[in-house]
Amino acid sequence: MGSSETVSPPQTTDMESSTEKQPPEGHESFPAKMVAREVNAFFGKTHALHNVSLDVPEKHVLAIIGPSGCGKSTFLRCLNRMHEVAGGSMKGTITLDGQDTASIDAVDLRRRVGMVFQKPNPFPTMSIFDNVAAGLRFNGMHNRKKLEEIVERCLRQAALWDEVKDSLNKSGMSISGGQQQRLCIARTLAVNPEVVLMDEPASALDPLSTAKVEELIYELKSNYTIAIVTHNMQQAARVSDMTAFFYIGELIEVGETKRLFTTPQKKQTEDYITGRFG
Repeated sequence: MGSSETVSPPQTTDMESSTEKQPPEGHESFPAKMVAREVNAFFGKTHALHNVSLDVPEKHVLAIIGPSGCGKSTFLRCLNRMHEVAGGSMKGTITLDGQDTASIDAVDLRRRVGMVFQKPNPFPTMSIFDNVAAGLRFNGMHNRKKLEEIVERCLRQAALWDEVKDSLNKSGMSISGGQQQRLCIARTLAVNPEVVLMDEPASALDPLSTAKVEELIYELKSNYTIAIVTHNMQQAARVSDMTAFFYIGELIEVGETKRLFTTPQKKQTEDYITGRFG
């Protein structure tokens, strides 16, 4: 009985089409910082995302899960138009505080919506201090005292200050992988973003470093809106308030994390989180 529902393509009714632009189920209790509606993403002839409508809740953590190649990272990159850097295009709308991101200068958008990548990527020729200060200097700040204040604050926010405060002039590549990732988070925070996107931020880290990054994510949500892509469902359950499940370029289900992991509404979601595929 359930299998025919899974295999058969969904029939679009007038009622369904009339509600397409409404917030997806599960968002009612979380005001949105960013809103994506009917997003389709393309890389050449590849149709990577299909009509995705999803809210990114303000000052909460949204986890995006799903198997490899399902569109998780593509959606994340659409939020600050990083998909354009890779030659992608997008149809649909994404807004930040109600403003269409297509109308925002790309550099300004990426300052407001920062990104932390899967592999730590400190600037190799820069010191720890200069890595954090790089974005500030790019935006015209050169007051040394002000730079020092912001660098210390951001390293403290990234739970790294006590570990590097005596070696700020050393290369950003001289510290461990876990420390490098927290350095990249500090660099992102330095330009005062409103939203922080994290694409598998702990996948290349050891368990201890992963735990530190997860603690950091939990602490940062009091000041920042965070969206994280992860393959690790235990990680999603630990750090997120809401979880969205993607499969083959489509958003299958979204809801409060505890509810989605304990009582998923869609069979595909249940099959994925119970390990039947993926």
